[in-house]
Amino acid sequence: MASYINPVLPEGVNVDSRAVAFFDTFYKTSDTPTAHEVYAKSFLPDATLVMASKKAVGHDQILATRQGMWAAVAARKHQVFKIFPFGSGSNEFMLYGHVKYTAKTGQESEKEWAARAELADDANGELKFKFYQVYLDTAAPAK
Repeated sequence: MASYINPVLPEGVNVDSRAVAFFDTFYKTSDTPTAHEVYAKSFLPDATLVMASKKAVGHDQILATRQGMWAAVAARKHQVFKIFPFGSGSNEFMLYGHVKYTAKTGQESEKEWAARAELADDANGELKFKFYQVYLDTAAPAK
């Protein structure tokens, strides 16, 4: 089981342990403010990232989007509650979680989120995002 996110996985469905480990590493990286390049390398070179209303395609755009996500944020902490594969052995997933942000001003906010992810092996046989889209309510009031 993952050590950072600790999600609930569906019973009776074979979930690739490499995918769970990938998500574990990815969300730890996502919560590390200085890991911009490591974050971008979690994606295939031609991958698509959709973050709320922002779309980025390819390494350079994904890297720029990642840097922008940290411009006003001092800290963030993801919790992944559930991972749902699209069937046994599938490399497509839905995820459900929560994220807590601390702005550089000190203000804190929390949001629930969902994501759709498609993973694929890169040339070295390592899982990477082929497609990753995060759904969250950007107009939700801060708690």
